[in-house]
Amino acid sequence: MDPLVEIRELDFALNGSYILEKINLEIEAGEMVGIIGPNGAGKTTLLRLLLGLIWQTGGEIKIFGLSPSRLGRKREAIGYMPQRPALDRRFPLSVLDVVFMGLHTPATLGRPLTRERREKGRRSLEQVGLAALQDRPFGELSGGEQQRVFLARALCREPQLLLLDEPNAGLDLPTQHHFFNLLQQLQKEHNLTVIMVSHDLAAIARYAHRLVCINRTMHVHGRPGEVLSSPHLEKAYRCEFDLLLGWKGGK
Repeated sequence: MDPLVEIRELDFALNGSYILEKINLEIEAGEMVGIIGPNGAGKTTLLRLLLGLIWQTGGEIKIFGLSPSRLGRKREAIGYMPQRPALDRRFPLSVLDVVFMGLHTPATLGRPLTRERREKGRRSLEQVGLAALQDRPFGELSGGEQQRVFLARALCREPQLLLLDEPNAGLDLPTQHHFFNLLQQLQKEHNLTVIMVSHDLAAIARYAHRLVCINRTMHVHGRPGEVLSSPHLEKAYRCEFDLLLGWKGGK
């Protein structure tokens, strides 16, 4: 079976400077892959390239065997959870309204959602354990609850591929563990392929099947234990590396 995601010799440059260079990666269906690296390493840029929001300078990306620009309706099989924005507590939408945002496409903007799509939104809230809060103002939720709502928004199209950008940012440790346990459960139940960007090496290493460490180029990839013990990891993080080692003592 062909990989669900294929990246070949991928380059991306901005104003003449390379953000990503010669990235090669294959991701199989049903994998949970963590993308790690220091700040400014190109992790979010890689997600944006996969989504087709920006275009590579060189190389090739294929998702479901197609380039991001040619996915067509297959694009609905991709769920995306961006970095959590700082929202005003007076944000005037309900929890369900926020989830419904994930159901709109360019063709449906401005039109009422069909009953079938509304049911998908409600089911995704049930999956993350927040159905009872569907009418609550979104701004009244805790940070962890808001992240679960954003996860429901990414799941409401019943995707095969789920892309998450720093999903645990700003959450305390118990809330992080709850979120990642929920994600792991959903990934297994629905055979989701998950690509997850995180700066928190300690958290992501406990849940991902594989880690991919990038800092412009891909420095090392493999099972979490292999990556964490690789000498290439120190090179990727440079002076930040010493700050990452504390997780081993607490594991």
